[in-house]
Amino acid sequence: MNRVNWRIPFGIFLLVLTVILHFVHYLIFRDVHHVFIYFMGDIAFIPMEVLLVALIIDQVLKKREKQAILDKLNMVIGAFFAEVGTELLKTLLEFDHNLDKVRENLIIRNEWTKHDFKHTKKSLGNYKFKMDSTKGDLASLKAFLSEKRIFLLRLLENPTLLEHESFTKLLWAVFHLADELNHREDTTCLPESDCEHLSGDLKRVQILLTSQWLDYMRHLQKDYPYLFSLALRTNPFDPAAKVEVT
Repeated sequence: MNRVNWRIPFGIFLLVLTVILHFVHYLIFRDVHHVFIYFMGDIAFIPMEVLLVALIIDQVLKKREKQAILDKLNMVIGAFFAEVGTELLKTLLEFDHNLDKVRENLIIRNEWTKHDFKHTKKSLGNYKFKMDSTKGDLASLKAFLSEKRIFLLRLLENPTLLEHESFTKLLWAVFHLADELNHREDTTCLPESDCEHLSGDLKRVQILLTSQWLDYMRHLQKDYPYLFSLALRTNPFDPAAKVEVT
C-alpha cells in the first residue's frame, strides 16, 4: 500500500514537470508549432521504448537474476552433497538389489558430454530400483541422518530453494526417511510389513538423490572442473574409485 501511495504522487509530479518544461520551451522560443512537433515525436517513440524496456531489457535482467539464483542454488546443492548427499548415496546402494544392472551406466567419465548425461538420466527413468531395507544397515543410516539433521534443517531455511522444486522434494524425502527411522527404537527386528514400508521410503530417496546427483555432476563438469575431478574420484557408484590421483 505504501508503494502505491508513493508512486501516485511521483507520477503526478512527473506529469506536472513535463507540462512546466514544455511551457518553458514555449516562453523561450515562442513557437507552439515546434512544441507540438516534439511532443508528438516523443509520443510516437513510446511504443518503441515500451518494447525496449518492458520486453527486451526486462527479459535480460530477469535472465541475469535467474542465473544468479541458480548459482546460489548450485552452491547449496554442492554443500548438500559434500556434507550429506554423496555419503548417503553410497549408503543407500547397500540396499539396492538391482545395483549391478545400472552401476556401469553411472560410472561417469571425464570426457562425458551433455548428451551423455542427458541419455543416462533418461535411461535412469527406465531403471527399476529394488530397495530392500533388510539388506543394509538401517541402524547406521539412522545414526547418520540424525547426525546431519541440523544441517538439513538449515538447508530448508534457505529461501532460494523455492526456485528448485526437485531438490526441495529430495530434502523432504530425506527428512521423511530420517523421521521414520527415528521413530523406531530398534531397526534390527522389524516385521516384514514394516520392512516393506521402509523399502518404499528408501526407494523414494534413492530415485530423487540419484537424479539430483547426475545434475550436480554435470554442473561441476561445466563450471568447476577441479571439483568435478574430485567427484569422479569419489563416485559412490564406482567400486574402483580412489581419491588419490594416480
